[in-house]
Amino acid sequence: MLEKAFVGGRKYWIWMACLLGFMGIGFIMWLYQFREGLGITGMSRDISWGVYIAQFTFLVGVAAAAVMVVLPYYVHHYKAFARITILAEFLGVAAVTMCLLFIIVDLGNPVRALNVLLHPTPRSILFWDMIVLNGYLFLNIFIGWNVLTAERKGSAPPGWLKPFIYISIPWAISIHTVTAFLYAGLPGRHFWLTAIMAARFLASAFAAGPAMLIIFCLIVRRTTKFDPGKEQIRTLSGIVTYAMILNVFFFLLEVFTAFYSQIPGHMHSIVYLFAGLHGHGALVPWMWTSAFFAAVALTLLIVPAGRRADDVLAVACVCVFIACWIDKGVGLVIGGFIPNPLEHITEYRATVPEILITLGVWATGFFILTALYKVAITVKEELRA
Repeated sequence: MLEKAFVGGRKYWIWMACLLGFMGIGFIMWLYQFREGLGITGMSRDISWGVYIAQFTFLVGVAAAAVMVVLPYYVHHYKAFARITILAEFLGVAAVTMCLLFIIVDLGNPVRALNVLLHPTPRSILFWDMIVLNGYLFLNIFIGWNVLTAERKGSAPPGWLKPFIYISIPWAISIHTVTAFLYAGLPGRHFWLTAIMAARFLASAFAAGPAMLIIFCLIVRRTTKFDPGKEQIRTLSGIVTYAMILNVFFFLLEVFTAFYSQIPGHMHSIVYLFAGLHGHGALVPWMWTSAFFAAVALTLLIVPAGRRADDVLAVACVCVFIACWIDKGVGLVIGGFIPNPLEHITEYRATVPEILITLGVWATGFFILTALYKVAITVKEELRA
């Protein structure tokens, strides 16, 4: 079936060529980083995780969101999701691939990744993060491809595949939970030291991931002959709505706990993010932008009539994506380092090579996603014909 990814119209090839261009630029910048070292990035002794790990953190949530389609379909037998399950699983493949690539570029030297295998340390959260990420990537590729193959043949998925499907459900939750433990397990960082970090991660994942899937479903509907279905998109929009409400609620719980207790270490990062601290406030515009888009998204989503209109829903989902991307892909990671344990403030600004490498990784993910969607949609169109 993979050969179907090599057949397409003019717009398809222009899009793929653009992605290849960004991938090439990102790879050249990565070679430059590999030669010069991580000193060309905006990271420092005080801020050792920058835009790379921030994107990894956000994309783990996008990958985990596939479970919001798989679980209702396979466990609760919600048959409507049969049309879009493969789209959710392939989104998970692309997202996890980007996660792994962001880890590789953040290491500086990719050979260092082998240390996790050559010197396994089960007491380390990083060890378990490696297992759950690679395992989830394998599960999504294996399940998605076999389900699509069965669908092409006009038969039900083989019975021996069901155990893998059921395993993938808690596995999807584990990839974001383990990633949350990477942050929550660091006692020197007050902003991350919270028992609801994993809950916050999952809430944002179940908002941003399905929102991204809705956007792709609307694009697929307009650009191909395959219709993911109105009921499917409407159900996903309800999931996004409740998840986004929980996401905002959990953040407000953190704000209340920090400021009612008046513990300086818990307050300083939040003050820095939204008001600036001691004359430093590089992320203040970012965070208020996130808050604005979150407010707009909730306003549009809470009203049922808004969710039923495709144009309004598309705008709302874009707002959810932007709000969650800034919150997790910028504020959560960078804000946790400011101030440092000695109360010193070192600000972070991503450099041009860093941004270009990041765009290259995103382009790689979209390239993989486009190719997989091309295969899946072509199969579905052939079956319909």
